[in-house]
Amino acid sequence: MRPYLITAKPGRAYRAAAWAGRWALKALALLVMAGLGALVLAVRCARPIVNYAATRAAWLELWAASVTGISPVGAAIGAGITDEFIREFHRARTGATV
Repeated sequence: MRPYLITAKPGRAYRAAAWAGRWALKALALLVMAGLGALVLAVRCARPIVNYAATRAAWLELWAASVTGISPVGAAIGAGITDEFIREFHRARTGATV
């Protein structure tokens, strides 16, 4: 408890408002954490679906390339993006301070 002078002691309304504000902030923080948890869960659950869709899209592109005779460009672009990601990840992993 803080040592207040009798004349400077906060009133009941002020203390109640401060208490309500603290609990409202805690409830808001809990809601934000729960929302982020739900978002992470949804993304993690959707990962197999995304992987399947990407595999089917790559297969469809290869099929279309074989039918039309046009070379598949998605594979070349995807390989370049993957290589760049690996380089950046390696840079971040080896450059991290311990």
